[in-house]
Amino acid sequence: MTILIFTFLLLIFSFFAGILGALTGLGGGVVIIPVLVLLFNIDIHYAMGASLISVIATSSGTAAAYLREGFTNLRIGMFLEVAAVIGAFIGALLIAYVSQTFLAILFSLILFFSAWLTIKRKEEEEIYTASHPWAMKLQLNGDYPYQNQQMAYHVQHVRTGFLLMGVAGLFSGLLGIGSGALKVLAMDQAMRLPYRVSTTTSNFMIGITAAVSAGIYFSHGYIYPPIAFPVLIGVIAGALLGARLLTKIHVRWLRIIFSVVICLMGAQMLYKALTGNI
Repeated sequence: MTILIFTFLLLIFSFFAGILGALTGLGGGVVIIPVLVLLFNIDIHYAMGASLISVIATSSGTAAAYLREGFTNLRIGMFLEVAAVIGAFIGALLIAYVSQTFLAILFSLILFFSAWLTIKRKEEEEIYTASHPWAMKLQLNGDYPYQNQQMAYHVQHVRTGFLLMGVAGLFSGLLGIGSGALKVLAMDQAMRLPYRVSTTTSNFMIGITAAVSAGIYFSHGYIYPPIAFPVLIGVIAGALLGARLLTKIHVRWLRIIFSVVICLMGAQMLYKALTGNI
């Protein structure tokens, strides 16, 4: 395969990864890593380096659009990111003492169960007239555009959401995975945020986390420009299109897309655990 064909194919795959990352709040890494490793036989470290670039690109490409349109809740994002960082730090300390195989199996089962919960929820039938006391004190409530009007929402179960975000960071630190899936689930299932608010806020948060990790990968030489540059261009283009599509696709379809993706993530994690490749 020539370098030109390789670059073109990488651009195409990265473009679709950017769309998917923008729609689900997971970043483009969920597509980029399997494509680079399985299709192009690229070393996992370089694939992960390119994945981090794709996550930062997805977050950067969509953050401005989502903020401008009024979807992202910055206060919730920054508040929950504290828990994610604490969890990741604890996970890094425990990595030598905890069975990664057991955690990978547990994580995959959580993803399968979460996919079912995501499909099951019907947010349009939920009516909340009050917010959690912490949400009032921290001013976490907000609104988002819906059918040419601003829809207010009341944040629920803030402590549970904060705890789940810490668990997301813990899994991230222990298994070296992105915790975007659990971030979306903490906001959607625990805090009962509108789905579009959950995914857009997750997109904002994962960029912060990935930026920290990217510096470490860069210092080790795992961010290789001939791979990372096409990924960067393709993902940004896809993320910008995904940001436009998010407002047009019905929430039910967004939930289905998210559930399918995290089921695939769970299946991949379960396979790695059972075959001893964790």
